[in-house]
Amino acid sequence: MNAKSKKRFSPAITVILLFGIISLLGDVVYESARSVNSQYLNLLGVSAAKVGLVFGIGEFLGYFLRLIAGVLSDKSGKYWAFMFAGYGMLLVVPLMGFTMNWNILVCLILMERIGKALRNPAKDTVLSRVSENQVGVGFAFGLQEALDQIGAFAGPLIFTAIFYFTGKNGIVQYQTGYQGLFVAVIILMLFLTYAYRRVKRDELIPAVSKKEFQTERLKPIFWLYTGFTFFCALGFVNFSTAGYHLKDKGLMSDGNITLLYSVAMIMDAVTALLVGKAYDRLKAKTGMKTGGLLVLVAIPFITMPLPFLTLSNSIPLIAAGMAVFGIIMGTHETIMRSAIADITPFNKRGTSYGVFNTAYGLALFGGSALMGWLYGRNQIGMIMAFAVVAELAALLLYFRMNRMVKTSRP
Repeated sequence: MNAKSKKRFSPAITVILLFGIISLLGDVVYESARSVNSQYLNLLGVSAAKVGLVFGIGEFLGYFLRLIAGVLSDKSGKYWAFMFAGYGMLLVVPLMGFTMNWNILVCLILMERIGKALRNPAKDTVLSRVSENQVGVGFAFGLQEALDQIGAFAGPLIFTAIFYFTGKNGIVQYQTGYQGLFVAVIILMLFLTYAYRRVKRDELIPAVSKKEFQTERLKPIFWLYTGFTFFCALGFVNFSTAGYHLKDKGLMSDGNITLLYSVAMIMDAVTALLVGKAYDRLKAKTGMKTGGLLVLVAIPFITMPLPFLTLSNSIPLIAAGMAVFGIIMGTHETIMRSAIADITPFNKRGTSYGVFNTAYGLALFGGSALMGWLYGRNQIGMIMAFAVVAELAALLLYFRMNRMVKTSRP
């Protein structure tokens, strides 16, 4: 029995680990850049409003285009093609180290987000298919997110080390950090090629490329869930705003800002493992696939105090806020992705991830742009009020969703 179980579960765990390692390498590249992009633009004289708008547009594109990528990957079944194209676009990140033209930098930042949009629906669809009936989607996405965040932790340390050992935080140091990421991109593409050959050789996911696209409708709980996550993300203070605040007020050195971001990513990784298991256990306890959604009630409550912490002038409060930031990110990336697998059929899953992420990206775009605009006008109190109102709206939708989960199956 044990030998049989081991044989049965090994392929699923293999796929999860492969995707986790690939995600780890991807995060080394783009999270290291994201930890310094706002500071670099500040150094080049770009205003807070423009930085907020750029990051808002980038987040929106990164999520909105997942709708198109998700539908096309469902129709074609060519999930690996989308992953190769998406990860290949990470080459734009090291190219940022070769220019000081902020218009070009904006284009490169947006291209990196587009690449993420191309690859994510395909990756999440395959991962959910492999894990849902074998190891649990909560565990699968939690483990992948934990590995993913190891890369998110290590990436910013590249810039931290450069700032520390050179004793400077000028344009040359930033460009050196960006350029050094070429190595990580090359290793990632080699590993992705290996993963493709390994998965195809062992026929670990043969059904994915053979299924047909179907047109059945998404169920009501999916749309309610999407609305809930929209308001959760709308009131979420992005690191672009928090990082700009730290740089603008001179509260921390550039090296310490990236170090703080790395610590937040560790919190993200630990949270992902814990909430992923909690999600699966709650499903088992309730006896329903949608039972894990009940974990989501914590998100609005822990998001509300975020601007009060990260936009303060107190280093201890800011540090606490970044820990909370990591916890929120870990919950978003684990449960929000896991839930899609449990409330949608597989043949609509790529599309579902696309629709969901479009709404999520629209919220990040609106929230980031508005917060950047308000910050540029020294309206930090308005940012705090906006975040609280958005999270209260999310809670109202949560309680409605909670009633639906308890009274019926989706």
